[in-house]
Parts: sequence; C-alpha cells; structure tokens
Amino acid sequence: MPHRRHVLASALALPAVWPARVSAAPERLRIGYQKSSTLMIWLKSRGTLEAALGPLDVGVSWHEFTSGLPLLEALNVGAVDVSSDVADAVPPFALAAGARLSCWAAESPSPQAQALVVRADAGITRVAQLKGRKVGFAKGAGAHYLVLAALKRAGLSMRDIEPAFLNPADARAAFEQGDIAAWSIWDPFLAAVQCQAGAHVLSESVGLSDYRRFYLASSAFAQRRGDVLAVVYTELLRAGVWIKRNPDAAAQWHAPVIGLDAATVAAANARRSYQVQPVDADGLADLQRIADAFTAESVLPRKVHLADLGVWRPPV
Repeated sequence: MPHRRHVLASALALPAVWPARVSAAPERLRIGYQKSSTLMIWLKSRGTLEAALGPLDVGVSWHEFTSGLPLLEALNVGAVDVSSDVADAVPPFALAAGARLSCWAAESPSPQAQALVVRADAGITRVAQLKGRKVGFAKGAGAHYLVLAALKRAGLSMRDIEPAFLNPADARAAFEQGDIAAWSIWDPFLAAVQCQAGAHVLSESVGLSDYRRFYLASSAFAQRRGDVLAVVYTELLRAGVWIKRNPDAAAQWHAPVIGLDAATVAAANARRSYQVQPVDADGLADLQRIADAFTAESVLPRKVHLADLGVWRPPV
C-alpha cells in the first residue's frame, strides 16, 4: 500500500500531457490558366496570391491548359476551383455540358486581340475563298466564334469549310506546313505568328466579336469562398493597371515567362484591354448572342440560357 500511494502521488505531481493538437491543413486554391492569361501569370510569377491569401490560411496551386474549353471542363469536374480568363465563346459550351459555374470577373472588350490569318503565300484575300478548305481553330474558343461570324458575313457557314479542331501549338505547325488554309487564333499566339511567320490578317474580330474575356469559378466555390475571390479580384485589377501603365517593363517581364521575345509580347499586350471589371448586363448579353449563334449553326447540342450562369460581384 505505501508503495502504491507513492506511485499515485508521483503520477499526480507530473504535469498533464495531452495529445498534440493537429491543425487542419490549409485550404488550397486551385487555379487553371492558359498562356494567354497574362494577368494571372503576372500574379503567379511574383507569388502575389500566395502572400495575399496567407492571412486567410489559403494556399495556391497552378494548373496550365492549352485553351479555354478544356480549362472549363476541368472546372466542371472539380479538378480546379477557379479559371483565369477564357474567351466569351467558351462559357456557353460549358453550360451546354451541364456545368454549374459562376462568373466572378471580366475584362473589357479586346477585339483586335484575335484574328483569322493566312500565310503570306497562300493567295487568299477574301474569307469567301475558304469555301471547301480546311480552317484551324480551338473548339469552343473565341476563335471558333470568329470563324462562324466571319463566314456568315461572307455568305458561308461552317458546313462550307472543313473545320480542324487544333490546340494552338498543333495549329501553328499545321499552318506553317500548309496543312490548313487559315488559322483563327488569339494573342499572344496571334502576335507570334505575325512577327515570326509573316502571317496576314484575313479577318479581324473588330465588327464581328467584342472578344471579352471572363473569369469563372464553380458555383459551389463562389458561394463558399467569396472572401478568396475578393482578394484575387483586387490583385487582378492591380496587375491590369500596372501592365497598361508600364508596357515596356511588362513586356520585358512577360517575354521569358511565356517563351517569346519582348517585341512580340508588347504587340500582344497593346491589343488587350486588361481592364478587369465586374460582370455586367452587356457582357452577359454578349454571351447569350454567341450562344444563340452557335445553337443556330448546330454547334451547341442544345439551347443555352446565360441566366443559368451564376454571377459573383466584388464587395463595394
């Protein structure tokens, strides 16, 4: 008994030892982007979002895609949480596939930042001459809608050409080899093929497409983490202002990041507005017009209502 009392007294004298508290792993914001996502690439290269989201205990992971449609497909299946800017033709395709998405920012129109181009030696000077020929573009991209609109103005339709659905890298190779008669493409790929391969513009977007770019998120994420979207929105706004105010410095920074020369990047940046703003009625009306045009041409499998697209707006 004395021995047992001694042991008990010794145990009671020891400080209490509790299991170490396991803190929850920080949430990770998964961002999908493209080579044309200049503002988001700017933030990525500088670690801006990692620092800005630190106080919210949110980390960041980055995921690159070849074009807007596969990016929104990844968003739809939950592989990423938010998308960087995609062209105005892309959201209707995602909605037609049943995606539950919310738009949380937009860039004002940049119609000169995409075009339908031909090789200098192609002997093609009018869109009507594309009848029966192969035209390359990324399916569901803004370039897809540009082809549709340019053909319509020339009295043709998609049925009059042979569409070649190609990502930018494959389309560039096909264009230079003469495997496609024309290529519908956006910046910085447009500036690159103009500066490096002497491509001629057959049809600009001006007068055919406003070429707005939209930022989207899964609706569930937008409803749950509006605080995160507010931080990203603010940093995008600042990045856009800086790039337009410092074009030379921006080109020097951007060129090695995306593997192009500074002159090419400067030409591309000059044609983009980079003016980040909340989604407005004009932007949604533009999306509906594009969706209706695709539906009329049987490009979309069903009628799409842009009212089904959620909208998140930054705090005032």
